[in-house]
Amino acid sequence: MSWFKPSDIGFSARKQLADIGLGAKLFLRLLTTLGGSLKRFGLIRDQIHFLGNYSLVIIAVSGLFVGFVLGLQGYYTLQRYGSTEALGLLVTLSLVRELGPVVTALLFAGRAGSSLTAEIGLMKAGEQISVLQMMAVDPIQRILAPRFWAGVITMPLLAAVFSAMGVIGGWVVGVLMIGIDSGSFWSQIQGGVDVWKDVGNGVIKSLVFGFAVTFVSLLQGFEAQPTPEGVSRATTRTVVVASLAVLGLDFMLTAMMFSI
Repeated sequence: MSWFKPSDIGFSARKQLADIGLGAKLFLRLLTTLGGSLKRFGLIRDQIHFLGNYSLVIIAVSGLFVGFVLGLQGYYTLQRYGSTEALGLLVTLSLVRELGPVVTALLFAGRAGSSLTAEIGLMKAGEQISVLQMMAVDPIQRILAPRFWAGVITMPLLAAVFSAMGVIGGWVVGVLMIGIDSGSFWSQIQGGVDVWKDVGNGVIKSLVFGFAVTFVSLLQGFEAQPTPEGVSRATTRTVVVASLAVLGLDFMLTAMMFSI
């Protein structure tokens, strides 16, 4: 007796399409809430504090140690070609173009994204969302929208902190520990980093990652089963899906930005 049924394929495909449609509908709805959310900016401000301030330590410390590693690895590589003075440029470009936005988004998904999913999932399990709907209060406008826009605003700020701490870490290793000339370190950065092409593209990446990670977190929490097991599975899915989305989007954005 076969456990495989052809009808299962159709049912699974239909369910996946329905989930995609639901997600697209929710995303478009969140985009239309910008005007109403700005009128209640206090709600967004509170969520920026919750998402950003509580993630600041792990972002800053991670950026510092990534800068340490980039400084060491970059020095050993550049030493082969007699170009150790370009260490500052190597570290800075690696951070502002790639590592800053990507690693920040991955850390944000693990720390803030999972927290958002658990929070929304517990609200659903505790029937708080149902109570709001019974009181004719739109839960998307009141609960999801402030968190969504707060995540979009917070991500570029955290990525900037990560990159800045990484550059400091590279300076500590290159100048204080190895002995590279400090003037050469900073002059190479000043002359080689383009504000629009390098820093600007990094900011665009972090904004896109902010949309993706925050939306995935809210969607998983909003659609979680109202049980402890359902909330737990939704939190796990958030980290996995958001991380894969960040890596996939990073490839596409890099191909569009730097291959032209």
